[in-house]
Amino acid sequence: MAITKVLGMETEYGIVIRGGAESNPVAASSALINAYVSERSRRVGWDFEDETPGRDARGFGREASMPPEVETHLVNTVLTNGARYYVDHAHPEYSTPECANVYDVVLYDRAGEMILADSVRFATALLGPGQSVVVLKNNSDGKGNSYGNHENYLLDRSVPFSRVITGVIPHFVTRQIFTGSGKVGCEVPPPDGRHVDFQLTQRADFFEEVVGLETTLKRPIINTRDEPHSDSHKYRRLHVIVGDANMSEVASFLKVGSTAVILSMVEDDWFTRAGKDFSLRSPVAALREVSYDLSLTAPLELQDGRTMTALEMQWEHLALAKKYSESCGLDSVGGETVGRDILNRWEDVLSALEADPMSLSGQLDWVAKLRLFEGYRDRHGLSWSDHRLRAMDLQYHDVAPGRSLFARLGMETLFSPEEVRRAVDEPPETTRAYFRGKCLQRWAPAIAAANWDSIVFDLGREPLCRVPMLEPLRGTRAHVEGLLARVTSPAELIEALSS
Repeated sequence: MAITKVLGMETEYGIVIRGGAESNPVAASSALINAYVSERSRRVGWDFEDETPGRDARGFGREASMPPEVETHLVNTVLTNGARYYVDHAHPEYSTPECANVYDVVLYDRAGEMILADSVRFATALLGPGQSVVVLKNNSDGKGNSYGNHENYLLDRSVPFSRVITGVIPHFVTRQIFTGSGKVGCEVPPPDGRHVDFQLTQRADFFEEVVGLETTLKRPIINTRDEPHSDSHKYRRLHVIVGDANMSEVASFLKVGSTAVILSMVEDDWFTRAGKDFSLRSPVAALREVSYDLSLTAPLELQDGRTMTALEMQWEHLALAKKYSESCGLDSVGGETVGRDILNRWEDVLSALEADPMSLSGQLDWVAKLRLFEGYRDRHGLSWSDHRLRAMDLQYHDVAPGRSLFARLGMETLFSPEEVRRAVDEPPETTRAYFRGKCLQRWAPAIAAANWDSIVFDLGREPLCRVPMLEPLRGTRAHVEGLLARVTSPAELIEALSS
């Protein structure tokens, strides 16, 4: 049976300092995170000892492929909610804590937006007169540069990676119809020379390979980084770089939820058992075709010569998911209740896309944007190339509530502001993030460093003491709450763990 899908999301945010000299994004990102840590947290550094970004799931690396660099000199800290907050290349990046429930990963992604908004406020107070920090949860700066929103899914190591590739690519290509965050224009000219006024996604333009290790150049639909942050003999982590950063909680829920279900089906070899193969003839070309097709009617050619639209493909996947649920259950995605919520939302959204996509303007980012921008164009007689529309495109993603166009639209939410605020400080209770977060809350001065699968304590004597956490579903509240209540110091904690 498919294993529990421990989930996470990493978001690279766009950043600029306005009103001063030319903005250095690395310096701006460092200042942003330092301002937050000074106000809200105590700095606990990241432990890079177990970082292996060059390890390839295929067991080899193509000569032209390069793993991402590990930048150990930049700001990198761990938060009391179990998350990681750091500078990645030229961006502030927030990685959610590990979550064992689709709702939780969406909640902690939203907590990340609140953390960035707080950071903007703290950093702006330190700037000179007339200066401000702008942070955007988007994927493109409009000048040909793209940055990512990466999803992470725990998989059974015994499942052949080739099966994962075959099973999930059709979903990644076609799920854009509900996961896309929308974009004015096109930064990478389409191969066929067509003109693109508006498209479903921000990321599709920037993918060139089907499978590969890189994340910034020659981006692949399937990223092969084999860095499980857990017991590597039992697990792998599928690192998904093909999605958009969503402002909509509904879109995020459906993006992660539908993919978790599909991956469970892959683990149980459900596509083979059902005799279904949706392999596309040209996945990279299809990725862009789906993004450009606002009508949702463009035919995509399959390897076997058939054609399907993205919407038809998603209906086929949903039908298989329902049969899988009846046969195998959906415990792997957070339980039957959560699984039903995913399938019901998936069906409702596909039905609405089929009947009238604009009816989803309160749920999906690309639809909300299109309705907003079309209304503005009609009122002011603008062409799609007008710079005001591109400015609005960026402003939609501003994390500062007072500037964000998204915040003004009243779109459907899954969580109250109070729930999001609590998740800023408190870790999820059903993964090892609970142990990490609670240790940071109580004993941050005694923690030398931490990462996903260990915490390093400094007890004031040599050597430092590393507590391994290779099982993502241990260290939960149910597992350690009693232990944490009994001990009063890190030394007592280490002694209790050792015994």
